[in-house]
Amino acid sequence: MHTTRRQFIKTLAALAAALSVRPGFAALPSARHMRSIPSSGEKIPAIGLGSWLTFAIDLDDREALAKRIAILREFLEQGGGLLDSSPMYGVAQKVIGLGLKQIAQHDDLFAATKVWTHGNRQGLIQMEQSFSLWSLPKLDLMQVHNLLDWETHLPTLHAMKAEGEIRYVGVTTSHGRRHDDLQHIMRTQKLDFVQFTYNILDREAEQVLLPMAQDKGIAVIINRPFQRGGLFDHVERHALPDWASEIDCTSWAQFFLKFIISHPAVGCAIPATSQLAHLKENMGVAYGRLPDKALRRKMVEHVNKL
Repeated sequence: MHTTRRQFIKTLAALAAALSVRPGFAALPSARHMRSIPSSGEKIPAIGLGSWLTFAIDLDDREALAKRIAILREFLEQGGGLLDSSPMYGVAQKVIGLGLKQIAQHDDLFAATKVWTHGNRQGLIQMEQSFSLWSLPKLDLMQVHNLLDWETHLPTLHAMKAEGEIRYVGVTTSHGRRHDDLQHIMRTQKLDFVQFTYNILDREAEQVLLPMAQDKGIAVIINRPFQRGGLFDHVERHALPDWASEIDCTSWAQFFLKFIISHPAVGCAIPATSQLAHLKENMGVAYGRLPDKALRRKMVEHVNKL
């Protein structure tokens, strides 16, 4: 049977994890952390990739373009799934499309983008442009970006889903804005996905949004997992605590991401990066131990004290 390069890498990763035993610790689990989409049962990896700012490059800068394509390739080869973008992100969707054309093997890609405009006609035009830019016959998830004209767009998205043009419907918001509106939509509308901000310092979502998503059977995507870099500023003069090794963390980035994906309501976190080394570091969170409730509390208390 023919084995693709990606399949070979996944096999090696699983074997390495199964054989890796460090003093005092059990072998790491060989499987990636996967999460089920409640509306379908389909599973996606718990670590995805965002493209806001990081993929908004000068298209004439060949070196910058090559770096983004390398990030996409590594993301997919490391078992990445959900890739998130938006028309709001400048040329990000075009950069993604150019990259996917060069990366022949991307069967596991979960393509997620957004509609970000007023009016039904403009929404349809914009979404058609997204299909063209991604260079894919079908997009997996279409989301109403920052709830902009959601009353108009949601019926259109459901119609597109019924026609097989997209597979899932969602809405998004970010950095704590419009949570009351988001709660209303989650209560009254049929959604497959919802996307909002949640991290170790921005935990408002724990009060209503995350429990409601669990109750309603809505998959959750987490944006701004690093508080746009603010979390690193918060801890920059502090070493990672020794006990972070209990959940196989070797960096603050992994510490922050493991806190997020260990919440039972979270489906996928989408850290964005323009650095290949950071991408590899983030993808390492898809493997290894996760904190339980007690350790999650300890993580919050520790970061709050810094």
